[in-house]
Amino acid sequence: MRYLPLTDSDRREMLQAIGARSVDELFRDVPASARLGAKVGGLPDHQGELEVERAFQAYAAKNVSPAAAPFFIGAGAYRHHVPSTVDYMIQRGEFLTSYTPYQPEITQGTLQYLFEFQTQVTLLTGMDVANASMYDGSTGTTEAVLMANRVTRRHKALISGGLHPQYRSIIETTGKWEGFESVVGKPDAEGLEDLIARVDKETSCVVVQNPSFFGHVRDFSRLAEACHAAGALLIVVVTEVVSLGLLKPPGEMGADIVVCEGQSIGNGLGFGGPYVGLFATRDKYVRQMPGRLVGETVDADGRRGFVLTLSTREQHIRREKATSNICTNAGLCALAFTVHLTLLGEAGFRRLAELNHAKASELADRIGALPGVKVLNDSFFNEFTVALPKPAAPVVEALAAKRILGGLPVSRLLPGDKSVENLLLVAVTETATEAGMAPLLAGLKEVL
Repeated sequence: MRYLPLTDSDRREMLQAIGARSVDELFRDVPASARLGAKVGGLPDHQGELEVERAFQAYAAKNVSPAAAPFFIGAGAYRHHVPSTVDYMIQRGEFLTSYTPYQPEITQGTLQYLFEFQTQVTLLTGMDVANASMYDGSTGTTEAVLMANRVTRRHKALISGGLHPQYRSIIETTGKWEGFESVVGKPDAEGLEDLIARVDKETSCVVVQNPSFFGHVRDFSRLAEACHAAGALLIVVVTEVVSLGLLKPPGEMGADIVVCEGQSIGNGLGFGGPYVGLFATRDKYVRQMPGRLVGETVDADGRRGFVLTLSTREQHIRREKATSNICTNAGLCALAFTVHLTLLGEAGFRRLAELNHAKASELADRIGALPGVKVLNDSFFNEFTVALPKPAAPVVEALAAKRILGGLPVSRLLPGDKSVENLLLVAVTETATEAGMAPLLAGLKEVL
């Protein structure tokens, strides 16, 4: 929505209606010491729309946008091609509404696409049941831990060192106030972590990521068996949902709860959001699942229809019975996911995953051949960790100065940890081209 400023006449009319002589009088309850008495430094006074637009374009030009440079940054948010059809479909009047889409009087169209979304998530993850989405993967992961605590009646979560640091941080913060313990592993840059021996009778859940934050691909079947033997649940997190086009679904490994970040499908990069969290579990745990679930039914005339079947927020049920007060994510993001995945189909989704892996494998081989550089991964999907002969952060800065976004220095998300200072996380998607890989390789040769 564009900003439509008020006129002096508008202001006079509003002040007259409320009985105030000026805007300052309107705010007389605010202590004078708390009011800004001068201009904000560095910001100009009133300007026209065109001047403001030019000023912000100049600010924006100081950034290197993903579309304007070779781009190899991932770490939980990936640049993929989103067909223009997706944007066209979600902006149709039947879908684009500011109305809260989960109320009882919800339209059948919205309920149907949420039902389709849930079906897609269960097929991708290999699980029995999925909800109608979460805010994003990170908060969804914390909800999974809270759910595991409810199911097991235990309060100790074992967190893999391969879990995204920001996901881990959200779990720890929640645990501080919800009263559960988080036992966090050391950063698992080599992909050698073995959590089985650490699962005990106090453990409510083990949280792992596949591929891990460092890109390693693992099969957690044995870990799932160990968890179940100890009465704990296995939570598998997937931050790059495209990987499920090639990798074994977490459900086939024995996962009890699966959480994914779905941004890669249908949703572009957006400075951290809004994204879309996928959440799936086993049938036997469905009543402990947070969020909402849409079900299929028939009406009095036997016609197929959809209804909000399970909703466990305290606005719907008694507070002591509520599993969580978390909201469903922005419904339009879930719709974009559903439309994009429908357009791809099973074969297209697999082909997309193959493209990602093939391009990543090619770049990993070429980077690994550079003097002094080592790729740490034996296996990966579209993201891998590179050990450089010097700290990665200044290398990335030097590449950015050449307008190459060469990856994420791991130290940015794990500050102060000397063991990751030289590690660079490189992501490659179907958008990567030879015209982008060549400058990255040349730039690395120059700055290392």
